[in-house]
Amino acid sequence: MSDLFDLAPGAPETRNSGHRPLADRLRPAALSDVIGQDKVLSAEGPLGAMVASGSLSSLILWGPPGVGKTTIARLLADATDLAFVQISAIFTGVPELRKVFEAAKLRHRQGRGTLLFVDEIHRFNKAQQDGFLPHMEDGTILLVGATTENPSFELNAALLSRSQVIVLERLSLADLERLAQRAEKELGAALPLKGPAREALLEMADGDGRALLNLIEQVTAWKLKEPIEAEVLAKRLMRRAAKYDKSGEEHYNLISALHKSVRGSDPDAALYWYARMLEGGEDPRFLARRLTRMAVEDIGLADPQAQTLCLHAWETYERLGSPEGELALAQAVAYLALAPKSNAGYVAYKAARDLARKTGSEPPPKHILNAPTRMMKDQGYGAGYAYDHDAEDGFSGQNYFPDSVKRPVLYQPVERGYERELKKRVDWFAKLRAERNR
Repeated sequence: MSDLFDLAPGAPETRNSGHRPLADRLRPAALSDVIGQDKVLSAEGPLGAMVASGSLSSLILWGPPGVGKTTIARLLADATDLAFVQISAIFTGVPELRKVFEAAKLRHRQGRGTLLFVDEIHRFNKAQQDGFLPHMEDGTILLVGATTENPSFELNAALLSRSQVIVLERLSLADLERLAQRAEKELGAALPLKGPAREALLEMADGDGRALLNLIEQVTAWKLKEPIEAEVLAKRLMRRAAKYDKSGEEHYNLISALHKSVRGSDPDAALYWYARMLEGGEDPRFLARRLTRMAVEDIGLADPQAQTLCLHAWETYERLGSPEGELALAQAVAYLALAPKSNAGYVAYKAARDLARKTGSEPPPKHILNAPTRMMKDQGYGAGYAYDHDAEDGFSGQNYFPDSVKRPVLYQPVERGYERELKKRVDWFAKLRAERNR
């Protein structure tokens, strides 16, 4: 079934609607009937402007399931008088593609263009994606690809350069409510759900209009005489699994949300994204590793205890397993979010690596080199070295960088947490060094 969230008011019963899926019965008849994608379909939006001008470019429709990718493609073809041809990358091979291109060429010679809609276009390999290019360039086809995956990662640069990426959004609860009302109008009756149960049904759809219509059909099939409560609905319907691919873009989106919530000192948001990943089936060990990285990267020496706490939480999870061990990781999430933040160590490390790459052949100054042999002593190894423990304040202030490298300032602690104390030490040693090298 195609992506149908965004459906127009139903057609008459003469269409034998009772024997067709609700989603098909509510298919929009015009782009103005589409729900939830006003940003791209309005007069000021990219697709609205294209339709108004009567000129489409090749498109990549990127969005989650059930937001209307197939429906929009079909309506774009209707609005611009293009022949609509639909294929799926899952079921279409090279022989079928050749037939599609040949038919499009014939149509083109007869004066009519072809809008070729390719569902799951990211599933075509590089060579197959390249096969569209000559037919796009000579006007044989206008390509509209649909994908749930990030086009930047899944589609060839050549294909992307010839297409405009249109981002479609998941449906909001308000959008889903409008869709539910359309379904009720088509069905000729209100859904037998009390207020909280209706809200729960919309939440179960998780932004997917097609899923909502399928759920509505299930509820309708029960032929209930009285509205039911949310608890009864929950027993009869399974909550839709959250959209989450442990190896795909959603995995990286959610770990980014967790990391930035911790960095932003928001324990509530951090715990929410942590829970979202667990509910999606994420491996807690991956989360334990990333939490430890957050402690090192974003907290650092502002709270040296943070790294230790993360390692202890990780060890606790390994000993307890799921679900008990996940609580230890949750407590680490909250601790990291509330800890003082500093990336001074991280910045200093990157700067040191950069300086090392630029000056990687410079030898250490001879006065800090050991001289185990007579020849090395004769070469000046160790000459002039000042033993810091014998110096005043246990600090000699001598140079430890290569002679040709101007002394940089790499580590600059912040005025937060424990680094406030470290900054005092850095400033103190800088003062002594300046005094003893006059």
